[in-house]
Parts: sequence; structure tokens; C-alpha cells
Amino acid sequence: METGESNSTSSNQSCAVMKDSKWYTQFRNVSNPWMARYVYGLIFLVANLLAWAARDELSSLSALTEMKGLKGCKVGKDCLGADGVLRVSMGCFLFYMIMFWSTAGTSKLKEGRDEWQSGWWLVKIVVLVLVTIFPFILPSELIDLYGQVAHFGAGVFLLIQLISIISFINWLTDCFDSEKYAEKCQIQVMLFATISYFICLVGIILMYIWYAPQPSCLLNIFFITWTLVLLQLMTSVSLHPKVNAGILSPGLMGLYVVFLCWCAIRSEPAGAECIRKSESANKTDWQSIISFVVAILALVVATFSTGIDSECFQFRKSDSPAEDDVPYGYGFFHFVFATGAMYFAMLLIGWNSHHSMRKWTIDVGWTSAWVRIVNEWLAVCVYLWMLVAPIIWKSRHADST
Repeated sequence: METGESNSTSSNQSCAVMKDSKWYTQFRNVSNPWMARYVYGLIFLVANLLAWAARDELSSLSALTEMKGLKGCKVGKDCLGADGVLRVSMGCFLFYMIMFWSTAGTSKLKEGRDEWQSGWWLVKIVVLVLVTIFPFILPSELIDLYGQVAHFGAGVFLLIQLISIISFINWLTDCFDSEKYAEKCQIQVMLFATISYFICLVGIILMYIWYAPQPSCLLNIFFITWTLVLLQLMTSVSLHPKVNAGILSPGLMGLYVVFLCWCAIRSEPAGAECIRKSESANKTDWQSIISFVVAILALVVATFSTGIDSECFQFRKSDSPAEDDVPYGYGFFHFVFATGAMYFAMLLIGWNSHHSMRKWTIDVGWTSAWVRIVNEWLAVCVYLWMLVAPIIWKSRHADST
């Protein structure tokens, strides 16, 4: 009995030290799950950069074109670049799926799987190198098959990210509406909501000016106008007396859907007549490089933040987690990164393995544009369902009783 109590006490003390220690001390402690996630994020960033190098630089390396696995590419350099992206993505996907299978279900610190999550880095580096090399010896037919599966995996990633963002917006709204902050933060809520709606309207006006300069730009006009309609719809439903979700959450969701609409139109190819391009559009300039780097970093940050947000996908949430519980869902964390590996492949090849991409570009093409638009519409549907679902369930429960 005393031994069990001493083990529990030592576990709680180690957890407390883990949370209170300095960040540089935590990096030295290789068995810290809080800092291990940053290492996995760094691995994901390196995989993104390697995939970019495979797309833009691999075709210029004649030695690599003689590799057995790359000889099956029939289209030429453009196919080789996309082929290389898919191979790097497949290696990254395999690594995180191995981590998912080996850590899923971990609930307590100091378990064997917890030690594997936060330690054994030398072994994991060897595994990472092996699974990165492995796709480059596979025939192109298997890589094409992986590319088809990656479309579905990337869609799963977008759905997970979407639910995570909406859950964060609802959490923020509930926090401001709580008894602790309701009276203190009324002015701040109105200020944030006003700023959000102002930015939404400015963004919509600018999109009309930049991307719908003439009446013939019917598709862009439809995208922008429908975004405005969806913003009004979310606001009306949120302010309905039966819903009463306030004005802040639809304002924040409005920022998100306007951003998705802007990304969708920006993803339209350079040849589209309604997209204003500079005279040097065919040349790589510093703005293109900065935009590309920012997009890569944003993807890594979005994947990382979504991966540690496993609570919004739990049907049964613990009100008071024990001190020896794992800080985040290890399996979910790696699953998000695995689907994120498929997603960055789709961004780099424009969701089409036979689509050539200019250097320093990401997520360009009509397929990319429509993926963004569908993601925007799906975001609004999920948000409205989250507002209306509790009312429907309550009414059905009342009818059944």
C-alpha cells in the first residue's frame, strides 16, 4: 500500500516538475511529452521542405532520374516533381501512422507507450530515415495509387481542422458568456464583434474590386456574393431567440469563411482573366518566395494546433483529469499529422498529380479553388448544425417524454 502511494506521489511530482520547469530544461529532458510534440512538428516542417525540394529541384538532378522507382514517370519533369512530392508525403505519412498505431489509447504518464512517445529518439530517427527512403524504391503505379488515397486523407484533415476551429470559436464565445466574464467583457465582446464584421465587409469589397473587376467575372462574383449571403445567414441564425448564440461567434466565423473565399479565388490559375496578375507573373520574385514560406509555416502551425486539440472530438469529457493523465491524445496527434502529410502533398501538386506547378507556388489550380470553396460551404453547414442541433435534440427529447 505504501509502495503504491509512493509511486503515485513520485509520478505527480515528476508531472509537476515537467510543467513548471524552464523551456530549455524541458528540451534537455527527452522524456517530456510537452516538448516532444515540438520535435514532431519540426519533423513535419522538414518533410514539407523536402517535398518542396522534390517538386522544384528533383527534376534538375539527373542522377536521381536514373533511380528505379522514378523511371515509371511518363510525362516528364512535371510528373517527376509531383511524383517526388507524393513519395516524400508517403514516407511522412508512414512515419506518423506508425506512431499512431504505437501510441493510440495511451492514457497515463510513465506507461511504456508514453515513454515511446517522448523518448527513444535515436530509434525513431532510424525509422524516419527508412520510411522516407522506402517510397523512392516503389514503382510509380503504387505512388499513383497513394496519390488517389491522399485526396481522401487530405479531405479528412480539412474536416478535422474545420471542427477544431469551430470548436475553438464556440469555446471562446462560451468563455466570454460565462458568469465570470459576462459583465466584465461586454464592451470587449462588442468591440471584437464589430471589428470582425468590419474586416469581413472590407474583405468582401476588396475581393469585388480585385477579383471581379468586370461583369463577365460571373464565377468570382458568385463566390463573393454567396460568401456575403452565408455571413448574413450565420448572423441571423445565431441571433435567433431560440439559439441566442450572440454576435461574436458569427463574426469570427465570418472572418474564417471570408478568408477561405479569398484563398479559393487566389488559387485560381494565373491564366484566369479575372485574376489580376503583375507583369512579372511568370518570374519568381521575393513576394512569391515570402508567400510560399508563410504558407508552409502556416500549414505546419495549423497541423500542430489541430493535433493537440483532441478534446473537441471526445464524446465523454473528463471534468477533473488526474495529474498522471497524458496532456494530449497521442494517437490523435499523430493521426492529424499523418493526414496533414497527405494534405501538404495535395497543396504542392495542386490536387492533381498531372498538374505542373510553377516554382514557389502552392495550392494553385481550379481543383484547389473548388476544394477551398467546398470547404467554406461545409464550414458554414457545420457551424449552423452546431447551433441548431442542441435545439433539435431538446425538442425531440421533450416530445418523447
